[in-house]
Amino acid sequence: MLKQGVLPFRYEAEPNGSGMTALAGLPAYLELAIVSGLTDSIQRHLGKCDLKKQGWTDTQIIVSLVLLNIAGGDSVDDLRILEQDEGLTKILRRIGFTGHPRKERRDQERRWRKEKKRAFPSPPVIFRYLEAFVNTAEERKRAMGQAFIPAPSEPLKALRKVNPDLLRFAQRKSPQTGATLEMDASIVETTKQDALFSYKGSQSFQPLSVRWAEMALIASSEFRDGNVPAAYQNLRVLEESLALLPPGVKKVYFKSDTAAYQIELLRYCAEGRNERFGVIEFAVGADVTDEFKKAVKEVEEKEWHKLEREVDGEGKDTGQEWAEVCFVPTWAGLSKKGPSYRFLAIRELLQQKELPGMEAQLPFPTLNWGEKKYKLFGLVTNRDLPGDQLIWWSRQRCGKGEEMHAIMKHDLAGGHLPSAHFGANAAWWEIMVLAFNLNSLLKRLALPESWEPKRLKAIRFGLINVAGRVMLHSRQLIVRLSSSHPAYQLLLEVRRRLQALELASDDALLTPSPP
Repeated sequence: MLKQGVLPFRYEAEPNGSGMTALAGLPAYLELAIVSGLTDSIQRHLGKCDLKKQGWTDTQIIVSLVLLNIAGGDSVDDLRILEQDEGLTKILRRIGFTGHPRKERRDQERRWRKEKKRAFPSPPVIFRYLEAFVNTAEERKRAMGQAFIPAPSEPLKALRKVNPDLLRFAQRKSPQTGATLEMDASIVETTKQDALFSYKGSQSFQPLSVRWAEMALIASSEFRDGNVPAAYQNLRVLEESLALLPPGVKKVYFKSDTAAYQIELLRYCAEGRNERFGVIEFAVGADVTDEFKKAVKEVEEKEWHKLEREVDGEGKDTGQEWAEVCFVPTWAGLSKKGPSYRFLAIRELLQQKELPGMEAQLPFPTLNWGEKKYKLFGLVTNRDLPGDQLIWWSRQRCGKGEEMHAIMKHDLAGGHLPSAHFGANAAWWEIMVLAFNLNSLLKRLALPESWEPKRLKAIRFGLINVAGRVMLHSRQLIVRLSSSHPAYQLLLEVRRRLQALELASDDALLTPSPP
């Protein structure tokens, strides 16, 4: 007997077709994709586009990539690994990607010139499919030194209509009357030759995303070149995101960092220019200009308040202080009858002096008070909350925004772009957003409440990457798990909840959204 390693065991190949799968929890996401109408939405919006599919449907290709993201794959070639999972492919060959009757699926398979043997599209099919999203004429206009966003191709426009359908499903199943929109950009570094350089000096793309905080869903995410500033056309992106919010949402709040400190955007929110939502209450980081610093210096010392964080019911000093600032920039005081804007300053004492010659290289604004030097940050708002509550409400965006970007770029495949062409990468990014929202919906609608804060790493460990054996018995497809594994009872509960969602489907769920 050949010794394979230090420990007294060895690996052997299973001699027979075993139907084993290492991803027994992944079909739950496919079931949610069907229950939510995601699969039908893909085919409805993209089915009319002339894409290179080689016998595959749009639903089959896009849902394959969504499942790839959720399973942990981060490149097109990782589909080969899913294709080698015998149990998973047996499930897909039996039930397909849509939940449609088997006869209908067989009719679709007649389009193949040869017998269909694969459960997942091959990588060459995926690459050709993604290239169909490229708008060549627009992409030729991209260049360093100018902020430019290529107009999307018709297929990319169609793909972007799918996520709003998912938002409408989420609203029907978990209605919300309010929506807090959090806008943030993130840099995705890459080695793609066509990528332009960001302000960090590396070849990058810089998508701008808007998160619906109450639902933990991405309302919209616009793929952009790395040289496009985070502050570019933010008002347009906000307006488009507002238009995507489903019926039932009555009140909107908005948060952003200093990238959204733009006169037109702030006045749009404060003056109630949106016909549907009226005044949008906001908290946005304010630019620390010389004029702002001058106003801050006029604040009396007694007007500064300690900023405390509540820990176990008690206030804990953060080392920061805040104060209301009497600062009225020209744009805010154009009309006596216009809305009022509040400006807050947050300061933090620098405990250590910077090295000689490094004064101008600090990554944050500072202000000198006598011999003391402080970090200084500004905030503008039209809300009436007490200052400390407003600051903490605003800062909720920071942690969740960073978590959103980490999930998109590291837990999912947003950080590994597949193509040298902008449009193909934009389609890849949009499909990743669908995977992000599908995972959020599973946590919100089908998993126990304790699972809502879990990251995908934990969900893969506890739910998705579970060994099982797939078999057919009396024409029924069975996925057999160890009864002692905690995922067994969990998956039973998930399926019960998904079935309840399906049985509770109302007429709105069955009515197609406008094309």
